[in-house]
Amino acid sequence: MANEGIAARRGRPRDSAVDERVLDVAWDLLLTGGYAALNVDEVAERAAVAKTTLYRRWPTKDHLAFAVVTRMIPFALVPDTGDICHDLTEFAVGMAASLQQYRTTGSSDGMSPGLAGEIVAAAGRHPDIGDLIRTMHARRHAMALARLQRAGEREGLRADIDHGLLIDQISGPIYYRALITGAATDRTYAERLVRAVLDGAIAAQEVRAG
Repeated sequence: MANEGIAARRGRPRDSAVDERVLDVAWDLLLTGGYAALNVDEVAERAAVAKTTLYRRWPTKDHLAFAVVTRMIPFALVPDTGDICHDLTEFAVGMAASLQQYRTTGSSDGMSPGLAGEIVAAAGRHPDIGDLIRTMHARRHAMALARLQRAGEREGLRADIDHGLLIDQISGPIYYRALITGAATDRTYAERLVRAVLDGAIAAQEVRAG
């Protein structure tokens, strides 16, 4: 009986079908017209959802956009094949692909930061979105740190390497290209970037060993 009382006070469970309809419509609008085309009133009408329902779930357009991109755009994972160069390259490729999709969604020129820039701006406007983004990046950072730790144990990565700095050296240029220059971040670039980061460590190790 106590549990029934708690359930009653909390109200009905959230209808996932409503979420699906709203996010699908919002994604279509973002794809066709970018962030400027995302209109909450139009989303509610096309998804056949009351605006009050929509605003209870996503209080602003920024919150709705963030929910859409985190659902639609894949999270970059860190594989573990036993080859640290290969695994960090795949990590970089996945990160670049996600950012590229953020950047080009609804973009007219393919060079502006597009939706990626809008999400960064939304994090500045809404502390809760900023917290969610930092949590998401912290999870990915922890995965990469764990992979580097295993590389130190199994693959000869130098013990004095700052793992966090190494991840920054890979992630930073990709974000710089995605958000600032619009330059390519394809697999060839990811391979060159990872090789440059790791070759520095290997060269230093060889010098010390000699």
